[in-house]
Amino acid sequence: MANPDSRIRPQDSLVLFADLQEGIVELSQTLPPDRLKRGVLALAKLAKLLGMPVVVSGIRGEDGAPAKMVPEIGEGVGDFPIYHRTTCDSFLNEDIVAEIEATGRKTILISGVATELAVQLPALTASDLGYRVYVVLDACGGVTERSEQAALLRMSKAGATMVSVITLAGELAGDFRETKAQEAIEILYEMANP
Repeated sequence: MANPDSRIRPQDSLVLFADLQEGIVELSQTLPPDRLKRGVLALAKLAKLLGMPVVVSGIRGEDGAPAKMVPEIGEGVGDFPIYHRTTCDSFLNEDIVAEIEATGRKTILISGVATELAVQLPALTASDLGYRVYVVLDACGGVTERSEQAALLRMSKAGATMVSVITLAGELAGDFRETKAQEAIEILYEMANP
């Protein structure tokens, strides 16, 4: 019998976007920034379409200026607050944890740069806290292939699962005869054909 917990359900899921901001996205060497941004946009649109809450975290600039997130997040979900943190792990920020807990959801889809830091560390902590963690690979970027691979292996060993926006759209959309499913497929088409 199949494990009923192996499926992702939008009503139990939220999206954590970490460090997808100008000056950091450009550090991605494992996924070109333009492809990364297309993946982020598609994930943001899916979140809005399927009613999944979004939590956006970033780091202030050296001058203390607020993080300037890539516009694809807002284009996908509309207005959103930015939770600024002073560590690589979003789960070490009380406001972020409170926002995640307030949703009552136990499945976290993580997107960000760098996979080795802003994705890996909250994925490990969330797994330790009992959350189901999915790392959305085509909406993440690593600093080097080798260091990203090490991060992915460590997260996987801790219980996180790797997934793609393509898989999420197909899995979460449901019956292709429904309007939402057709809209999810359109999001994929836009991602693949910019």
